[in-house]
Amino acid sequence: MVAVGSEREVLALAERVLGYAAAEGAEQAEVLYMGEESALTRFANSEIHQNVAESSATLNMRIVFGRRIGVARTNRLDEEGLRRVVESAARIARLQAENPDFVSLPEPEPIRPVEGAFAASTATADPERRAAGARAVIASADAADVLAYGSFATAVETLAVATSLGIRAHQVSTRAQLITVAMGADGEAGYGEALAVDVEAIDPGAVGAEAAGRAVRSRDAAPLSPGDYAVVLEPYAVADMVDHLGWLGFSALAVQEGRSFMEPGRRLGSGLVSVCDDGADPAGTPLAFDFEGVPKRRVDFIEGGVAREVVYDSLTAGKEGKRSTGHALPAPNPWGPFPLNGFMGAGTASREELIGGLERGLLVTRFHYTNPVHPKRAIVTGMTRDGTFLVERGEIVGPVRNLRFTQSYLDALAAVEAVGRERRLLRGSFGSVVVPAVRIGAFAFTGATEH
Repeated sequence: MVAVGSEREVLALAERVLGYAAAEGAEQAEVLYMGEESALTRFANSEIHQNVAESSATLNMRIVFGRRIGVARTNRLDEEGLRRVVESAARIARLQAENPDFVSLPEPEPIRPVEGAFAASTATADPERRAAGARAVIASADAADVLAYGSFATAVETLAVATSLGIRAHQVSTRAQLITVAMGADGEAGYGEALAVDVEAIDPGAVGAEAAGRAVRSRDAAPLSPGDYAVVLEPYAVADMVDHLGWLGFSALAVQEGRSFMEPGRRLGSGLVSVCDDGADPAGTPLAFDFEGVPKRRVDFIEGGVAREVVYDSLTAGKEGKRSTGHALPAPNPWGPFPLNGFMGAGTASREELIGGLERGLLVTRFHYTNPVHPKRAIVTGMTRDGTFLVERGEIVGPVRNLRFTQSYLDALAAVEAVGRERRLLRGSFGSVVVPAVRIGAFAFTGATEH
């Protein structure tokens, strides 16, 4: 079978595997199929140097005996491979201790197809199409006398779930992503990125010009003392904030383990801040169901600055007598449910208005090497990268060297003064985020770089 099989082919395969699980005496069983056909064109020093393609398919088998659960995974989809993965999952389940929090695999629910998850242009994109995009990025870098580095990727993904309880779910999706860093002779750098379901929605020349322009403006960066500065964060930096908040607090498991900052009704941010997860919104990368075959429900995490809900999978939902919100990751899953389709609400400010509101502060392109320091307070440390600029009286006056920050992302949300009206679709840790630029009244920079 090819990695991206038809619904009939994939679900027929899953039915056979469920039959093998029944023969093993499984009380409940789940088959998760993940297939991908992907290709990537890389460029460095303003030259295309690599083109690779991969076709892969993985079958995840979960078997339940009472409260004992076993999971096994294989990429062998011949009959012997399928029988082995079932036998392995069953053997693991029999050896496991009972999980007191487990109630049941999810019951089937109607799944509403989502709009905008698939684009034929992405599915049929060939090396020439990606090479043309890379050449457009390189041309922008050449015009600015800098070098371009990066990649242009396209993929078709199949996700299917079938269970002994009657779930039958199947979706084929596409994605295209262009990433580039432009670098000058003295190490100055600028960044650009675009993500889309439809490869035709990406303008490589514009992405290349964005990165090259930042690199040029970053020449002769001056040192700046650490301290608290007002900032305008570009969407790339905001994406990191939304991603970390998802990991640290928007999961029911984090709440149940007492490490989340989420409390319904608690004020977490400025009234300008709203954050949600919505798998049906075509502005993102739509997905109809999760890795347990449960329909995705929109979940509002922060509404007008106030904490609302968190996401659930079947295990965390069962522990509280609730229903899953459709945010499970593949089993075995020690991380709990996770938002894969994040959105931050747009505001009304133009980019010029965001910057114009800074009396003295910084324009930050993106963050790098960010890590949590205090999960409960969402304190994160990291570096600025690929374009950091000093702003005075609403005007960009020049580049500054990269700074280290140690900042509570919750405090940053509370200090949001303005939100951009334009949003960008960007890649997150696992899924995607749609975010605007924001202006924040104070952001704690704790270290400076010498170069």
